[in-house]
Amino acid sequence: MAEFYDPKTIEEKFYKICEERGYFEINGNKNIQEDNKTFCIMMPPPNVTGVLHIGHALTFTLQDIITRYKRMDGYKTLWQPGLDHAGIATQNVVEKQLLASGITKEQIGREEFLKKTWEWKEKSGGQIVYQMRRLGITPAWSRERFTMDEGLKNAVRKAFVSLYNKGLIIRGNYMVNWCTHDGALSDVEVEHKANKGKLYYLKYFLADEPSKFVVVATTRPETYFGDTAVMVNPNDERYINLIGKELILPLIERKIKIIADNHVDMGFGTGVVKVTPAHDTNDYEVGKRHNLEFITIFDEKGILNDYCAKFKGLERLEARDMVVAELESKGFVEKIEDYENQVGYCYRCKNVVEPYISKQWFVKSEIADEAIKSVNEGGAKFYPSHWINSFNAWMRELKDWCISRQLWWGHRIPVFYCECGHEWADENEKPLKCPKCGGDKFTQDPDVLDTWFSSGLWPFSTLGWGNGNALKNEKWLESDLSEFYPNSMLITGFDILFFWVARMMFQSNNALGELPFKDIYLHALVKDKDGKKMSKSSGNIIDPLDMIDEYSADILRFTLTILCAQGRDVRMSDEQMVLSRNFTNKLYNATKFLRMNVDKFSDLDENAVHTELGKYILNRFKIAINETRKALDSYRFNDAADRVYKFLWDEFCDWGIELSKADKSAISELGSIFKESMKLLSPFMPFISEYLYHELSGTNLENSTSIMISKYPKASKIDEAIISKFELIIEAIISIRRAKATIDQGNAKISKAFIKLNSNLDIASYLNFIKLLAKSENVEITKDIIPNSARDVSENLESFIPLAGVDTTAIIARLNSQKSKLEKEIAKLENMLNNEKFVANAPQAVLQTNKDGLAAAKDKLAKVTNELGNLT
Repeated sequence: MAEFYDPKTIEEKFYKICEERGYFEINGNKNIQEDNKTFCIMMPPPNVTGVLHIGHALTFTLQDIITRYKRMDGYKTLWQPGLDHAGIATQNVVEKQLLASGITKEQIGREEFLKKTWEWKEKSGGQIVYQMRRLGITPAWSRERFTMDEGLKNAVRKAFVSLYNKGLIIRGNYMVNWCTHDGALSDVEVEHKANKGKLYYLKYFLADEPSKFVVVATTRPETYFGDTAVMVNPNDERYINLIGKELILPLIERKIKIIADNHVDMGFGTGVVKVTPAHDTNDYEVGKRHNLEFITIFDEKGILNDYCAKFKGLERLEARDMVVAELESKGFVEKIEDYENQVGYCYRCKNVVEPYISKQWFVKSEIADEAIKSVNEGGAKFYPSHWINSFNAWMRELKDWCISRQLWWGHRIPVFYCECGHEWADENEKPLKCPKCGGDKFTQDPDVLDTWFSSGLWPFSTLGWGNGNALKNEKWLESDLSEFYPNSMLITGFDILFFWVARMMFQSNNALGELPFKDIYLHALVKDKDGKKMSKSSGNIIDPLDMIDEYSADILRFTLTILCAQGRDVRMSDEQMVLSRNFTNKLYNATKFLRMNVDKFSDLDENAVHTELGKYILNRFKIAINETRKALDSYRFNDAADRVYKFLWDEFCDWGIELSKADKSAISELGSIFKESMKLLSPFMPFISEYLYHELSGTNLENSTSIMISKYPKASKIDEAIISKFELIIEAIISIRRAKATIDQGNAKISKAFIKLNSNLDIASYLNFIKLLAKSENVEITKDIIPNSARDVSENLESFIPLAGVDTTAIIARLNSQKSKLEKEIAKLENMLNNEKFVANAPQAVLQTNKDGLAAAKDKLAKVTNELGNLT
């Protein structure tokens, strides 16, 4: 073997071999598939807007682990890969590229712009797939889909038409979240952030008493041009006599009424608020209740219109300071205060979002009713389980979903308008005639669908549902639905529970009458080592490719996995990556040790284990198999990785290899066990496990089968007796080492040690292990306490090292010094904790620290006193 493992060469070579052999495909493991065992998981399709981040790396690593595990466990396995067209985000990217060249999308037109966007998709999509391959993931690449490929276009139209004909998709004028750059947004596409703004107190004068006024507090003074009322709480005694009176709007002198509504918070500002029904979500409802006029004061781009007098033509936010300055100059501003509130921003372009009345397409909220019912009747299970509460809370408050987007990139809404006045939805991309009048003078709706509409079909549209004629030239068939739907599980980040997961659930349930997956695993965020969210502004972003280049794909995968406890954020650090690298070094060195003693090793099922040490390590391996499988079956990925790590590092390398130095006849058996354990490790670290497996076998991957399509280890009956004996042997070794340390003989070889057992286990024939590893020429089992000895007491035994010939003077002096210091520390802490004044005034954290310190000092003193007792 080479002195060091070269991951870069191995990972690239092995991945290419396995992909070319078709191992990733649904029949790649045909030699080990078992009847009626299928597993299907969908890749959350990354957006074609750039490159993968560390959160993607976590998602794909966990998906790959469970896929590799199921594949090795005899399942016919489909991991469906693909990419998402990401309407708003991708259009923004391409628009910015054009603008950098001094071109707008309007200048080149819709068709040319779409051509540019497809070019970007090919470039970005290729980079993303390259990154995935570098991570070592194994989806069925031959089935890669794109949310705008021909088959999925057909599926989207079919789903839309079905919902349209059921009356679950409607069009109407509603208040929506409006981005002046990207158009309509759904509620979950708006990010609310704390904003340090201003609260403006404006004077509105009474129409019948021009000398009197009310003061209205607002954070958005530029919208007052759209005010159609001023509102007070009916229980506010300050203003009861004003209800029904008219006010004059500043500058434009339009009359509006003072109305009463319980919505008003009497404690906000002056208790008088403006009502702008066309530009505020709450005011929209107030306007409907009181039959107020709805006045829209700016257009779709946020440009103020004729209602705004001299400010017409200004952008709404840019106009704010000018409007306020004009109001101040005319005496309409009483005061301006600093004010912190929440402001909504477009989740893609970060523009301030406006409530805006617009004619849009909506999916009615009742589409989710059956999905909610199915989930709560046990049709799907969340991991961690608490996410069902978030799901229910959001779904039960679900509003109609705005699905139309004012974009060019995306699925064009399949609704057509005939000059005869007829409107219809059509599954055909280009219908020939109007179904009502038979005419051919009709136009298609110019808007596209929200990205999440097509993504919501992903669990079944990728399996052929609704793909129509596009399937004739493809390798997948609609029959895949019967085999792989519903999907077995979903793994994704919790942050897209409402963007994607919920939409898949009600879209799938509506189309097929069944939830799309049985298990939903939502992992937390990947943060930096200090627990901070990663962002460009913080400068703490981790690029997965950088980590792979510096360490390896195996090390990145294993680090992400072992840190990923259910429900807890993953804290990435170089320190943890180094620990994982040390693990790979440990495995490599263990293999070198085994190969130094035996040239190659048989498969475990071909190598009968006869030695006592071999039996012990085999049974430890069986326990590791059971616990790893149990953890994977319940999606406790970190526990599974940790269990494999503990077996390989602690049980095999630290003890198995060390103990084999006392029984070299066991090495051939240990090598077979270690070789089999590479299969246990394979889903987590597929490359180094493959490499070491072949090194131990005396083969190479180029001319033999990969372990990724071999059977995942299964455990047979465990021999508890052999485990108990070796646990006692190990305990004896550790105890003698501790006793030696008390007399400063830690690394020295001693002439004799005694062991007094608390049980009747017979380990007399195993003393050669204890002698070698405890570095004692002789070890004797005794039933007596050996006087004048260094002594160590552990749970199941005591060990003694005779002091004859050992100069203990310096040791006793050191222990007495430690004893004196500990006694002073204990006295000091006890005095503090017995001081009533100190206890009454000290912070609870300080008191607890002192209590913990006192307990620790007393424990140390007991140990030191015990050691002195053994030496004197």
